[in-house]
Amino acid sequence: MSHRFHPVLAVLCLSACSAPVTQTPRALPTVFVQRTDLSAATRADGSLGYAGSFTVLGPGSGRITWLPAPGDVIGRGRAVFGVDGRAVPLLFGGTPFFRTLGSGVSRGSDVKILEQNLKTMGYGPDLTVDTRFTSATRAAIRRWQHDLGVTVTGTVSPKHVVVMPGPIRITSVDAVPSGPAAGRVLTASGTGRQVTVPLPVASQQLAKPGAPVGIELPGGTSTTGRVTEVGTVATAETTNARSQTGLSTESATITVRIGLDRPSDAGRLDGAPVTVAFTSEEHRDVLAVPVNALLAAADRGYTVEVVADDGTVTAVPVTLGIFDGDLVEVAGALTEGTKVQVPAS
Repeated sequence: MSHRFHPVLAVLCLSACSAPVTQTPRALPTVFVQRTDLSAATRADGSLGYAGSFTVLGPGSGRITWLPAPGDVIGRGRAVFGVDGRAVPLLFGGTPFFRTLGSGVSRGSDVKILEQNLKTMGYGPDLTVDTRFTSATRAAIRRWQHDLGVTVTGTVSPKHVVVMPGPIRITSVDAVPSGPAAGRVLTASGTGRQVTVPLPVASQQLAKPGAPVGIELPGGTSTTGRVTEVGTVATAETTNARSQTGLSTESATITVRIGLDRPSDAGRLDGAPVTVAFTSEEHRDVLAVPVNALLAAADRGYTVEVVADDGTVTAVPVTLGIFDGDLVEVAGALTEGTKVQVPAS
């Protein structure tokens, strides 16, 4: 196992270089050599935000009469914006509507999306959710329209709803009240918390979908997450044409997205800088001691001071492995449970 540099070693006591192999007992605290699993981490800067990015388009006719504010969260059935005094509500689904849904339309996945939303909102307790538009579908629509305060028709036009995969959070408002309800009205994100990291291409092997990571949040708090997506296209901030094509650049990065295990840890932070720790190496079932138990030796190696049952202290050479927080992997004439000295804290 090769020697590895660690900044903590810079403050180790150099007096050990001339110390005898066996010493008289010292009044220093002791710890036991432990057997454990250690992992080394590579850190990268990222930013905390919200997952997903969506463009909300207007119906193409009418005037904007109401708009939400940036940061507003809109759930199923709530108004996304208003046109000509009519609220345009949000429905959840994987694809937008492309036709008016009413009696006589052919089967389709859009019918199923509409029925699922109506049933979830409580307007079709006996409604069968499938791809067929029925009289029960029409009745549920009418009850919904009555509660919305709009003209009760029993039909739903694509102009009168916004379909998104789930709840949205408004990131920017692109239209203005009384302006035309055409083109981009709003930009939104999802509500799930996400960390985005521009990871150097040279380190891309550290990011594997599903891999656990540590996340250092602003203010010194920390949390954990898992890699959800690893980009496949490298980008670089450069004017070099060869680099822009991804053929050769040292500054190229890929986008890595990470979901938080406990989203509540992030609070309301948005766009905040964070540091992500990717596991770069892992050693299982190894011996370890606290870093401050190491002493520098004359041969540029390291020793630990082993305390025998009779109190005798012996400097034992060790070879260092990986560092994990306050612990370091060691190999030498040591066993699990061996007592070693550490400086008084």
